[in-house]
Amino acid sequence: MQHVERIVVLALDGVYPFELGIPSRIFGAADGRYEVLTCSVDGLPVRSNADFGITVEHGPEALATADTVVIAPVSPSKVMAELPDEVGSALAHIRPDARIVSICTGAFVLAAAGLLDGHRATTHWQVADLFRDRYPHIALDPDVLFVDDDRILTSAGAASGVDVCLHLVRKDHGSELANKVARRCVVPPFRDGGQAQYIEQPVPEQGAAGTAATRAWALARLGEPLTLTDLAAHARMSLRTFARRFHDEVGLSPGRWLIQQRVARARHLLESSDLSVDQIAGRVGFATGASLRQHLHAAIGVSPQAYRRTFQAAAH
Repeated sequence: MQHVERIVVLALDGVYPFELGIPSRIFGAADGRYEVLTCSVDGLPVRSNADFGITVEHGPEALATADTVVIAPVSPSKVMAELPDEVGSALAHIRPDARIVSICTGAFVLAAAGLLDGHRATTHWQVADLFRDRYPHIALDPDVLFVDDDRILTSAGAASGVDVCLHLVRKDHGSELANKVARRCVVPPFRDGGQAQYIEQPVPEQGAAGTAATRAWALARLGEPLTLTDLAAHARMSLRTFARRFHDEVGLSPGRWLIQQRVARARHLLESSDLSVDQIAGRVGFATGASLRQHLHAAIGVSPQAYRRTFQAAAH
């Protein structure tokens, strides 16, 4: 019988409604693999940061049943310097083996509770200085979309909550299901956690060319030895202009983006085919199986064989 993972989302006063709904939307689209509940610290309605309140169906006891707990963010004015007693009491229900995820300012709740001690973390770039002032002992990286540090995951603002939830679907059940969920929710299927969370750029001038068409062209040719010159030529830009515009639009260099896409394609083939590691390397554009092993290990910390075994076992 298929195990159904229980996700419990904690809503606090001042919660952002959009982010509160992300876990239900993403995990709820994963073919019944997850059950999502929402609770408050006392089972009563909570005030949102919009002009309406939110009624929840569960109290803090639901946290004791969670395989994964998600702390939804609150408006910056509600960010707590010290953990309120009722919030601390609610968090005490979480099982020691449960996975814990924060979205945006939810990281402040985890930090105040001592749950981030010894862990790397991130939060929204706008409140990063405040976080560092309050919790200088926590290794904060404000420049990434999310951080996966063992059983504690933290993410930046708004859409990065989607990214970290998709990351967990991919981690639990593989890229095929995660891609299916992304298509159902009409969101990008993969943004690496190390991607920059904030890219300051001017609005393009009318008629300015972008790199989207070239990215689509490259994705259809990942098995070829694409170079920056090839990409710039397709986009009909100089190397310098293309590299700058690509980074402005994606937040990554073309080379790093290509590696991410090749690793993502390789993961899918490891899950869904019986091709050898060398064959997969050739199909996704890595020169050798050794190169694929190196890049896969750098991305997710495992070898191709170990990754394949994990998802073959999950399929049975």
